[in-house]
Amino acid sequence: MMYTGFMLKKISKKAMIHTVLILTSLLSVFPFLWLTSTSLKGIGEDIFAYPPKIIPSDFTFQSYIDVWGKVDFMAYFWNSVIVAALTVALNLILSSLAAYPLARMQFRGKKFFFFSILATIMIPFQAIMLPVYIITLKLHLIDSVNNVMGYIGLVMPFAVSAFGIFLMRQAFLKVPKEVEEAAIVDGCNVFQMFTRVVIPMVKPTLAVLAVFTFIGSWGEFLWPSIMLTKDSMYTLPVGINNLQGMFSSNWRFIAAGSIISTIPIIIFFLMMQRYFISGENDGAVKG
Repeated sequence: MMYTGFMLKKISKKAMIHTVLILTSLLSVFPFLWLTSTSLKGIGEDIFAYPPKIIPSDFTFQSYIDVWGKVDFMAYFWNSVIVAALTVALNLILSSLAAYPLARMQFRGKKFFFFSILATIMIPFQAIMLPVYIITLKLHLIDSVNNVMGYIGLVMPFAVSAFGIFLMRQAFLKVPKEVEEAAIVDGCNVFQMFTRVVIPMVKPTLAVLAVFTFIGSWGEFLWPSIMLTKDSMYTLPVGINNLQGMFSSNWRFIAAGSIISTIPIIIFFLMMQRYFISGENDGAVKG
């Protein structure tokens, strides 16, 4: 009898936890479902009906066709690809190079530098945006000079992050020192040991950093909207926002454009998933 009561209590607890998780998941997914539903509704259907109607009665892909045909969507897409790829590559390289000395080398003021870097996480980009913009303007890193300068101006403020340095430092701390000592005995110098021995051992953490950096760069709107003056240089978030003026706030077109813009993020995550799952907890190692 006591065992039965214990089992019922355990099952009830699990059922309650799963119910809360399911409800939370539904609340999180609902905006995306509503956005998808809006993009698939015809002109005669009310997209702001209450209660919301998720399954369209007038199902059509016309909004996707119109957005793709009337807007230079491919140009926006490739601009975002270039900016995101450069941002990810620079973050992986610079964060790793900055994190390795903080994890393995001994030098005066190491803790001070590390905690100073961590402290910058508390400073929002909006607080330093004006001086960064002035510096970028003085260096002529804007798209009014040429497209290459425009890309550099978009990427440089996000080329390295305190989060990336912290994440990579924690990953390097997990690498056994014996492996590095064995590499030195075999004749490797510090650079060879770093690139050929240490980096391959932290691939899961590199994948985690790549995913987070890609998502942040791909969805960045504020900085590109300030920096870009040429329509041909717009990234996807800026281009999609521009739909409001071009089509008198046609929310079907905006929803369709938003859904298209999320596809690369999903594809990138699926490509990196096997590394991401095994490395997502690397940052939890005590340093």
